[in-house]
Amino acid sequence: MDDANRTTLEAVPGAASYRFHSLLTPGELQEDEVSVPDLLERARAVLDSFDGSIDAIVGYWDFPVSTMIPLLAEQYGTRSTSLESVVKCEHKYWSRLEQQKVIDEIPRFGKVDLDAAKPEPPEGMRFPMWVKPALSYSSELAYGVADLEEFRAAVDKIREGIGRLGRPFEYVLDQIELPEEMSRVGGMVCLAEERMTGLQVAVEGYVHRGAVTVYGVLDSINYPDTPSFLRHQYPSRLPQPVQERLAEASTRVIRQIGMDSATFSIEFFYDPGQDEIKLLEINPRHSQSHAELFDYVDGVPNHHCMLALAFGRDPALPHRAGPYLCAAKWYHRWFTDGVAHQVPSAEETARVEEEIPGVRIDVVPDEGQRLRNLSQQDSYSYELAHIFTAGEDENELREKYDRAIAALGLHGTAPTGSGSASGQPRPA
Repeated sequence: MDDANRTTLEAVPGAASYRFHSLLTPGELQEDEVSVPDLLERARAVLDSFDGSIDAIVGYWDFPVSTMIPLLAEQYGTRSTSLESVVKCEHKYWSRLEQQKVIDEIPRFGKVDLDAAKPEPPEGMRFPMWVKPALSYSSELAYGVADLEEFRAAVDKIREGIGRLGRPFEYVLDQIELPEEMSRVGGMVCLAEERMTGLQVAVEGYVHRGAVTVYGVLDSINYPDTPSFLRHQYPSRLPQPVQERLAEASTRVIRQIGMDSATFSIEFFYDPGQDEIKLLEINPRHSQSHAELFDYVDGVPNHHCMLALAFGRDPALPHRAGPYLCAAKWYHRWFTDGVAHQVPSAEETARVEEEIPGVRIDVVPDEGQRLRNLSQQDSYSYELAHIFTAGEDENELREKYDRAIAALGLHGTAPTGSGSASGQPRPA
């Protein structure tokens, strides 16, 4: 449970009959190297000490939350998809093996030998490409590389940091019976994928009693010349036939993976020049980043689907029943290390939200915090604030974002010895 999502959770239909309890804190889940057995022990201690009924165990985060839910569900008799289906999504290499069995819309990929003195790209692959661990948070340790020198530098960085999540993931892999193709792969594996180009989109859906439903497609727009998100925008502006192809590909891979009683969020690229879609990755949970967007446009946060499935109810969402035609989540970023100063207080952000209807603000760093110490950041930037805006069109979304950023005055300074001249965020 985190404060940013509690308000949204309490806005779902029927929330008056729910009692939400925090099982683990964000701090416990973001330790330098998580221990899944220790986290499970802490969670069980909380559950066993509770004197009421435990009706559902849910979560909207990636590993370790995503894999803990089915393990706890099995013990406490709550609903969840299988642990195997979650791991088939979380383990990027295994996920690719499953995807290629049912769709062609994936890039060339292969394993990278981390033990090699001079690692080489997988045979038959061409630059540019991405190099990434089989498991990561928010593109952590994922690097775009253009040549062999950059490739080997990226592999060196991944080799140094892969154990933080790779070792805990080994425990989870030991809990399931692996197929022959995965029996000697493990969690400390690195893979390379040829770069995909085009417009990035996200497909959200759920599986209820074996039936796959796609309920939304969103656009993901990056800062210019970077792989870092500027905003997510709902609904997507892609042509309806393209959205139908995305839904069809999503349905096929989710059926192959064997998910049920679960939400999912799948990221794709669409190249309009080639009229081609490529699947980037499958997340075995809905995106909590999109909850407010669905609430603004459809009238209900997508948290509703997670909760309905956990109770065995129909998770159907209303369509375009919200107060706005479109909505966006903006990422106000710093593209160098720095220290956060004059961080707005809760009272200051509440004032801006009241002054600009259709705006919600979530400030990320604490006053005086070094940005490189923030958790769950990508390899290229740091998030200072998340700004949610809603309106009648994209121009209104942009105008409200600009007004909110100007009113917040959130800024940082480059620390001594950082090598940065300005510490300024790259302009949107």
